[in-house]
Amino acid sequence: MSKTKKFIFTILHIVAWVIFIGLSIEAGGLIVNFIFSLVNPEFVGNLYQKLDLSKMYEQSKLVFFSTYFLLLSTSILKAVLFYIVIMLLIKLDLSKPFNSFVTKKILQISYYTFTIGILSQIASQLVNNFAHYGYEIDKLIPFWADSQAFILMAAVIYIIAQIFKSGVELQNENDLTI
Repeated sequence: MSKTKKFIFTILHIVAWVIFIGLSIEAGGLIVNFIFSLVNPEFVGNLYQKLDLSKMYEQSKLVFFSTYFLLLSTSILKAVLFYIVIMLLIKLDLSKPFNSFVTKKILQISYYTFTIGILSQIASQLVNNFAHYGYEIDKLIPFWADSQAFILMAAVIYIIAQIFKSGVELQNENDLTI
């Protein structure tokens, strides 16, 4: 492997770790806030990232908990997605990239990405419907703003996974003929 490829691969590895740590902090903050809000409902006004859902909590606890569940789910799935990316980068051998482990991890990445996109789209539509009933949703919109990008990215990653799957099959056939 050339020095340039190795350098770029190392930078990508570091970036994946930074994103994973950031997403884990966000998911952890949301989980801790959720637990505090269950124990002490007055804490709902001081949620993670200055997310004040106290009016929503006062209007309807069902709407608050369903919105928070969707918020937590997407945050945790994003952290898990980058954990899988890191595991892929740790075990990826660039001299022999076509193997079943890499194919499996790329497929997992596409499934998680698609799930995040669909869940974010559902959450976005649901929260927009809540706005018609007078709920304040302005601070929630950034959490689900990129749902369509996740769905498109999932499609691209799935295609790449299928290419890797075909590559593994070709490599196995070549290994058997020799």
